[in-house]
Amino acid sequence: MLADVGPVVVVDDDLPLQQMVTTYLEGHNVPTRSASNRAELNRHLRGNSPSLVILDLRLGQDDGLDLLKEIRSHSDVPVIVTTGDRPGEVDRIVGLELGADDYMVKPFSLRELLARVRAVLRRQEIGRTTRARNPERGGYRFNGWQLERRGRRLVDPNDAPVSLSKGEYALLLAFLEAPGRPLSREYLLQATRVHEDIHDRSIDVQILRLRRKLEPEPSMPRVIRTERGVGYIFALPVEPF
Repeated sequence: MLADVGPVVVVDDDLPLQQMVTTYLEGHNVPTRSASNRAELNRHLRGNSPSLVILDLRLGQDDGLDLLKEIRSHSDVPVIVTTGDRPGEVDRIVGLELGADDYMVKPFSLRELLARVRAVLRRQEIGRTTRARNPERGGYRFNGWQLERRGRRLVDPNDAPVSLSKGEYALLLAFLEAPGRPLSREYLLQATRVHEDIHDRSIDVQILRLRRKLEPEPSMPRVIRTERGVGYIFALPVEPF
């Protein structure tokens, strides 16, 4: 378990499952709390500064998607959403659209859940460490490319500099901070600090421009892929430095 992080909160109204998940995570040195509804979750969010929330989308009287939207309105705590057998595609897409960090379908393997929890917490710790050192130092490497935060400098695999506009830099940085995670247009608009009177289509234009700089074949993108109904995903492995 990573040091100096708050508890994981398991939100599920299936009490036997809630207890099983809580006991398993605790048994693997992951501090864990439980909640069965909105009120109990809100108490944890106010008092314990959780490091991650595992949120069931089917909570009886409480709608898990509404709870996810509430969380995202005031917190960037990571959220793994769960739901029952054969979930509708809409739930998955909307959950990711609202900012879920991962998605699991019941019945799931406790071992896999633990691995995903650790992966999310590890990404959070890397981000905190990088920001603590210096928010404008370090950078990211991917497929031979390198983005240096200091100077906002992008270098291609041949060590040639590639110019980026402020919007393109902010967009690329948002992708590199969340590789493999589908990002909605709304999220990308916020990440690039585009004014509210700019329509979502502006993100598509910036994506096109960025693809022309990163992709060997922009018409058949393999670096920044379109996730239909969700947004976009950075499909390459990324290494922070």
